Amino acid sequence: MSSTKGLEGIVATQSSISSIIDDKLTYVGYDIDDLTENCSFEEVVYLLWNLKLPTKEELDAFKQEIANEMEVPQGIIDHLKSYNLDSVHPMAALRTAVSMLGLYDDEADEMNEDANRRKALRLQAKISTIATAFARIRNGKEPVAPKKDLSFAGNFLYMLNGKEPEAIEEEAFNKALVLHADHELNASTFTSRVCVATLSDVYSGVTAAIGALKGPLHGGANERVMQMLSEIGEEENAIPYIKEKFANKEKIMGMGHRVYENGDPRAKHLREMSRQLTEITGETKWYNMSVKIEDFIKEEKGLPANVDFYSASVYHSLGIDHDLFTPIFAVSRVSGWLAHILEQYSDNRLIRPRAEYVGPGKQQFVSLEER
Repeated sequence: MSSTKGLEGIVATQSSISSIIDDKLTYVGYDIDDLTENCSFEEVVYLLWNLKLPTKEELDAFKQEIANEMEVPQGIIDHLKSYNLDSVHPMAALRTAVSMLGLYDDEADEMNEDANRRKALRLQAKISTIATAFARIRNGKEPVAPKKDLSFAGNFLYMLNGKEPEAIEEEAFNKALVLHADHELNASTFTSRVCVATLSDVYSGVTAAIGALKGPLHGGANERVMQMLSEIGEEENAIPYIKEKFANKEKIMGMGHRVYENGDPRAKHLREMSRQLTEITGETKWYNMSVKIEDFIKEEKGLPANVDFYSASVYHSLGIDHDLFTPIFAVSRVSGWLAHILEQYSDNRLIRPRAEYVGPGKQQFVSLEER
């Protein structure tokens, strides 16, 4: 029996949802560039769940279904208010609240296809309401109820800030949601499939995925990128800072990606949105130092930026607290998790790999009295 650390290169399942082939990312065969430039996030969610793009009528109905499910039970809002708001990380709050949603859903343990799709819709709709409610509560503000006439991206920014976003802000956030929606069999998606392969419920699968996304080697990378940029402070400090990191053999977050050899195809879209947004806010230094860092690391180490690198300055420019970056990742990626959960249910087999044993050989048992 042989093993591969981190399961690198191991094909663990077949899927029709997304693919990464020759450094190209596709959702159901559609190039990520086309989807990012032309689709609303709701269109992409529909695509991932139904394996086809919606007609206008189907999209209008789907948007309305999401809008109708965005409000969350008051009990969850009250629970969020009960936390120690000075120390709770938003991802921990989100993980717990999503798990609690299952307690309010009469269909939580119904395992037929229609019930699972209804639960998927509720989860997709409510997760942004939970994330924004927590963000406001910890800042001493009351949650803002969603508006049924806003897009998913527009509603998130409205519920977060209490005012409707500008068109460029909504466009940037919509693109970020599309780019993060799915990414083949990443750690959190694999976690969700392993969980529901036991025939556990949808809420358990998404809660498990949020737990996996919480780690800094997965969803937490963009938060760490913004921490780095904040530490650097000014453009002239960027290269000396990175050189010092190299000298200390420290990892630079947001650079390189295990499954891409020649660069993450998602990064360029957020790089452009970062350029536009930082010009509007008058803080072009975040974009400029990001470009300097990327060019330097690409030259020195051959590592281009990944999607997390420029999403940091995009979210910062939208006025979003840095520790909300990973919950936003979850707000988008839940669409992919749910697609994979539904796919797993459709042709399920318990996921149970083996481990190569490398511990001691045969040992002679010694009774407790003689040890």
